[in-house]
Amino acid sequence: MKLTVREHEIVTLLRADPMLDAAALAERIGSTRAAVSVHLSNLMKKGVVRGRGYLLRPEADTVLVVGGAVLDTKVRTAGAPVLGTSNPGTSSSTVGGVGRNIAENLARLGRPTVLVAPVGDDPAGEAVADRTTAAGVDCGHLVRSPHPTGTYVAVLADSGDLHIAVADMRATDELAVADLASVPGLLTGADALVVDANLSESVVRWLLNAAAEAGVLSILDPVSVAKATAVAPVLDGTIPVHTVTPNVDELSALVGAPVEPDVDAVRVAAALLHERGVSHVWVRRGTAGSLLSIATASTPRVVLVDAPPTDVADVTGAGDSMTAGFVNALLDGADVVEAARHGQVLAALTCASPDTVRDDLTPALVAAHLTPSQPSTKELHR
Repeated sequence: MKLTVREHEIVTLLRADPMLDAAALAERIGSTRAAVSVHLSNLMKKGVVRGRGYLLRPEADTVLVVGGAVLDTKVRTAGAPVLGTSNPGTSSSTVGGVGRNIAENLARLGRPTVLVAPVGDDPAGEAVADRTTAAGVDCGHLVRSPHPTGTYVAVLADSGDLHIAVADMRATDELAVADLASVPGLLTGADALVVDANLSESVVRWLLNAAAEAGVLSILDPVSVAKATAVAPVLDGTIPVHTVTPNVDELSALVGAPVEPDVDAVRVAAALLHERGVSHVWVRRGTAGSLLSIATASTPRVVLVDAPPTDVADVTGAGDSMTAGFVNALLDGADVVEAARHGQVLAALTCASPDTVRDDLTPALVAAHLTPSQPSTKELHR
């Protein structure tokens, strides 16, 4: 569809602030209210503006992310952590949440991204909205919760590895399908839906089913063992899911049985998820890289993807960036193996940074660390 110059100007302003009225738009573009009203009417006829409040159809190749948005606090011990006593160290706070982090990574890669997440009516919620919007994410559909904005506190060992974490996710836990009235409309203009398992089983099921009905590929991030256990019943074969992205422990939770970390055990467990409607099972294996299992008409195709070497500064957010790199590459036309390579590069770049989401992340940075041979892949015999 072709937009006029004026229409482009109006759409740009509304993406930044959907609450602008005709008078405010007229003042910004140096026109009259009557003329702007005509432009808005034409934009509605073209399907770009969807009614009062000027809700906009997502841009082409948009990703819709639905999940958690929290205020992150990271505490890192100066030496090896000792339980039961005070440990000297350092602390810092930033915005986070699996869904929110994935959305910010996608936006920094230049991908049009819409975030639907619950936040409280509090300073933490404003911080989440402001930082995420500044990174380029459309936050016009955040859900205001009666609960405080979620908090996540991570204790890192001196090596940078996660030692323990505590999350207060009541705002996300209480999110209901009734709070997601904007999602069906957003899916009509989206090419991918990313769901994080911080959401309840009923909400995850509804979202994945909505994506299937809209013909939108869906990616489920299990988040943690506890969250994976809670949403495992959703993967019952009744809803097609494009990709699930567990680590080995989360894979165990999803299949309901212990899974050893060796390749043969992982591929057997991944095959169980294929039987339950999952087309691609991408299992994170830390420094060993990842295992990508692809459903076929017969035996699944299994590919090992190496992890690029990196100096670890902080592993927080590595899995989130990995998912973002994978989804972004898919929408750029890459096959799933190449998309997994992109994801591994983003994970390595994130581990090398003290930030949960690198503020210097760009497509050029990824390209500089991605070569035809690295990260390497190895296809296993069926």
